[in-house]
Amino acid sequence: MSALRVGVLAYPGCFASEVFGVPDLLTMAAHVAGPDHAGYEVSVVSPRRRVVASGGTALAVTPLREVDVLVVPGFELLPGLDVEARLAPLAPEIAAIRAHAAAGGAVVSICVGAFLLAEAGLLQGRRATTAWLLAEDLAGHCPDADVRPELLVVTDRGVTTTAAFSAMYDFALDLIRRHSGAAVARATARIALLDDARSSQTPYVDARLLPQPGNDFSRRVMRWLDQHLTTRYDLTVLADTFNVSTRTLLRRFAAETGRSPLEHLQSARVRRARHLLETTDHTVAAISAAVGYRDPATFAALFAEHTGQRPSAYRTTFHRPAPDEP
Repeated sequence: MSALRVGVLAYPGCFASEVFGVPDLLTMAAHVAGPDHAGYEVSVVSPRRRVVASGGTALAVTPLREVDVLVVPGFELLPGLDVEARLAPLAPEIAAIRAHAAAGGAVVSICVGAFLLAEAGLLQGRRATTAWLLAEDLAGHCPDADVRPELLVVTDRGVTTTAAFSAMYDFALDLIRRHSGAAVARATARIALLDDARSSQTPYVDARLLPQPGNDFSRRVMRWLDQHLTTRYDLTVLADTFNVSTRTLLRRFAAETGRSPLEHLQSARVRRARHLLETTDHTVAAISAAVGYRDPATFAALFAEHTGQRPSAYRTTFHRPAPDEP
C-alpha cells in the first residue's frame, strides 16, 4: 500500500486550526503505525502564492498538486449572513475543488467548508452535513442537497462533509481506520483523547443559539409554553389563553414557525431536561417530573428522539460536577 496523498486547500480567511487539525492527527497515526506502514503525504495547497487565514495567520502553502484526498476547511460564518458575498472572492478555490472532483479525487469539507463544495456543484443530489448551527443555511443555499444536520460525517459518492470543527477528527479517524486499520485508529484516538465512537451531533445542539422563527403571535405563544413547562398540554386551554380558535392557533403558529405548539413545548422540555442532567444529580425520574412527564419511560423516549441519546447516556457524556464536588 502506498502513502495516501492528502492535500488541505488553504484560502483567505479559512480557519487555521481546521487547516492543521487533520494533518496533525495523520502525523500521530503514522507514528502509531510505525515505519513499515505506508503513511500519509500531507501538504497545504492553494492556487494563490500567499494565504492569510483567520486571525491574520499567514500560511505557508504549496501550489496545487495531484492528491488522493482534498480537504476543504471551514471559515467564519454566522447564521443569516450573505454566503454569496463571502464565497465570491474564492472563485480560484472553487474551481480547484471542481477540477479535483472531476478528475475522480475524493473531496472532504470541514464544517462550513461544505458551502464551497456546494458552490462547486458537488452537493447536488448528494447527502451532506455541516455545523448544526448552519444546516438550514446550507439547505437554503443548495436546495438540491439532502442536508442531514444530525450526522457528524456523511460520505456520498466520493464527497464527504462533516459537522462543526471537532468533527474533522471524526473524519480523520475514519480515514485512518480505512487506510491504517482499526487498531491504529483506536490507539491514535486514545493518545489524542478523542472519542472514536461518536455518530451524531444532535446531543450538542442548543436550540437557543438557532435563529428564532416567527413574529409577535408565535413568540407570545412560545413564551407562555416556556413558562408552563410542567403544565399538561391542552390545545383548547392554550387557544383560549390567546383568544383564538384551536384551528387558528395551529394555522398561525405553523405559518410563523413551521411546527406545532406541542413540538415547541417538547423541545423546550428537552432543553430544560438537558440542563438538569448536565448540572444536577437529580434522578431521571425526578427530572422527568420536573419537565412535565409523570412517566419516565415516555420522557426517556422523547429525550432520545430529540437528542439521539437516552437520558442516562447523555448525563454520562455531558454532566459536569459543581466546583465543590470532588
